[in-house]
Parts: sequence; structure tokens; C-alpha cells
Amino acid sequence: MKNLRIGDSKVLESRETPDGMMIRRRRVTADGRRFTTYERVEMPALVVRKRSGNKEQFDRDKLLTAVRRSVGKFFNSDLEVEDVVNKVVDRVYDLGRDEVESKEIGQAILDVLVEVNEVAYVRFASVFLEFKTLEDFENIIRSQRKETNK
Repeated sequence: MKNLRIGDSKVLESRETPDGMMIRRRRVTADGRRFTTYERVEMPALVVRKRSGNKEQFDRDKLLTAVRRSVGKFFNSDLEVEDVVNKVVDRVYDLGRDEVESKEIGQAILDVLVEVNEVAYVRFASVFLEFKTLEDFENIIRSQRKETNK
């Protein structure tokens, strides 16, 4: 899309995502080319403290890539993965702090996955909680079944 400039385009349609966090705009240039832009609410700066003690800026795209890579195959579309990430981001910012630990982000991912996809939850838990045996899997599945049957 060489020489494509947003300023030289006209908005055909705007739609807000159901969570209200993004706006999708369909655009057309003077020569008839169509494209889509996405506008996302910019969140305040947040620092993540890693296990190593290092600190880095929170990066939503890095989180999206990690979730997509680890459990994305358990969802039917990228939109479902985006929804999971949006919920995780909301939970992390709801902590109300300027700095969070990476394990808090991992726990937020688990908390969202347990609500939306049990298989993805168990898969992510196996890595995040560092399962070593089949018994670890059995225990989490057993506890999940108890929660589901309540």
C-alpha cells in the first residue's frame, strides 16, 4: 500500500468494538482504494517487574503474541484471542498500580481463561504453574470440574 495516507482518505463507516476499547474505520482514498484503520484507547504507562528483577514497559502487543502463541489454537478466531487479551489488560490496570509483577499478569491470564476456555486454561496453567507430573494435570482438572459443578 505505497503512498497510502490516512489524511487523504474519507471515512465510510465507523464501528466501536463491543468492549468499547477500539474503533474500526473503513476508509477510501480519492482513487478508490479501500482500507481499514483501528483506533485503540491509549492506557497510562505501566511497568512490569520480571522474575529476574528486570523492569520493562508493559506491552499489550507482546501479551497478545504470547497468548496467541501459547493458547491461540484453542480459540476459533483472532477476535476471541483479542477479547481474552482485552480482559487481561483490564484486570491488570484495575490493580491500580504503576508497577505489576509478571506473575500477576500470568494469574490474570489464568483468571480470564478459566472463564472462557477450559482447555486453554489447563494448557496455560501447565506452563505458568510449571506442572511436572500427570498428577498436576489431574489435580487442576479435578478442581475445575468441582468448580463447574457448583
